[in-house]
Amino acid sequence: MADGFGVVVGAGTLRSESGDSIRFPHRWTPEGASVEADFTGAHLLHPAAAGCVLNDLYREAEGMGIALDGVRVSATGGFDTGSWASTGISYAVTLDSAAPRADLDRLIEHVDAVAEIPKALRAGARVTRGADR
Repeated sequence: MADGFGVVVGAGTLRSESGDSIRFPHRWTPEGASVEADFTGAHLLHPAAAGCVLNDLYREAEGMGIALDGVRVSATGGFDTGSWASTGISYAVTLDSAAPRADLDRLIEHVDAVAEIPKALRAGARVTRGADR
């Protein structure tokens, strides 16, 4: 089993300033979001989960009246090198906010329950190939 396909996504005050990061426009932050990841199939699954959590933290915080200055989500996971099936993904959240810790913990718990990509992965999304060209 190969572990350690780690990625980091960030926005606001926790956005990466590394020249190796990729920048994307981001609805909730004028400077955009950063992604730090190697470009391998094993790595590319993880920014989808981490990016979804990052976006949902901003979206749900807005609805809860919580101001976020910055968000960083690190995700990692492993793959069985015989089948290249994922052995799972874990993620961790860092928030820069003046909000009380209890409010931030409630926000993180809520986002863990509603984030679309993690929900799809937990349910085992079916993937099919369309017509080849």
